[in-house]
Amino acid sequence: QVELVESGGGLVQAGGSLRLSCAASGIGFRFTTMGWYHQAPGKQRELVARITSSGTTNYADSVKNRFTISRDNAKNTLYLQVNSLKPEDTGVYYCNSVLKPFTPWGQGTQVTVSS
Repeated sequence: QVELVESGGGLVQAGGSLRLSCAASGIGFRFTTMGWYHQAPGKQRELVARITSSGTTNYADSVKNRFTISRDNAKNTLYLQVNSLKPEDTGVYYCNSVLKPFTPWGQGTQVTVSS
């Protein structure tokens, strides 16, 4: 049974930082290209960062040089370090596979950035 549990969100001021975590179970985590998705209020969910099983990373232009994705395959855990936060980073952050997202999605973790 697939379970994705995101955590680490919160309310921060612009310029602040957070570390998001995603605990995965029921999937071949270590073999899976994983990603963090951002859903801003009233908008569709979009992929903002991805990491392959070997650790190669890729970022959306909107978060490049501010966000860092990483993984711990021994713990089946995905991370997202978010720095220099902007109000437009507000929203719910989800983790999931990139190539073929698992269902159900997790509940996500809310990040709210105040200006």
